[in-house]
Amino acid sequence: MDTAMRNTKVMNRFDLTSRLLAKLQNEEAVIGGIGNTNFDLWAAGHRPQNFYMLGSMGLAFPIALGVALAQRERRVFALEGDGSLLMQLGSLTTIATLAPANLTMVVMDNGIYQITGAQPTPAAEVADIVAIAAASGLANSAWADDEEDFERLVDEALSATGPTLIGVRIDDKPGVGTTRRDPVQIRERFMLGLGVRQPL
Repeated sequence: MDTAMRNTKVMNRFDLTSRLLAKLQNEEAVIGGIGNTNFDLWAAGHRPQNFYMLGSMGLAFPIALGVALAQRERRVFALEGDGSLLMQLGSLTTIATLAPANLTMVVMDNGIYQITGAQPTPAAEVADIVAIAAASGLANSAWADDEEDFERLVDEALSATGPTLIGVRIDDKPGVGTTRRDPVQIRERFMLGLGVRQPL
């Protein structure tokens, strides 16, 4: 395991998600990966510009990429767990190749598949997500040392000129709240929030 990762503080997903949302002032889009990642997004600040993933493991970054390419003037954040990202590592090279300046990816890494029973992921021992991202061509990739460093990295991402990936080590606390599981409502609300559909 990389030294930088070993030296980062273990933080809390809900706290970090709340800190991120507090910095969003311009209707930035936020894509929350499945499970606890979007539970915490829902609880931290329910906004029309939030999109909550349901049962599509590993697709938060690809969906966020599509939003970032379609709306290049809008900053887009994607929140994903380490287990989900490990299922879709190829998305990192695609994002590096297309290089959308407005996309920031946050990897919530607790080294376990938390929803399905806390089985360890490869990130628990052998895989360094940030090193993988950098080797995939995402040069602007870093571990957040602590909460203050996370906020600094988010601030930098809000004015970055290329895609950004922020890795955070988190604890195994369950998500706060539960996303309302209505795919049509989630989609429609998000489309309204992005201004691509008018209210009826």
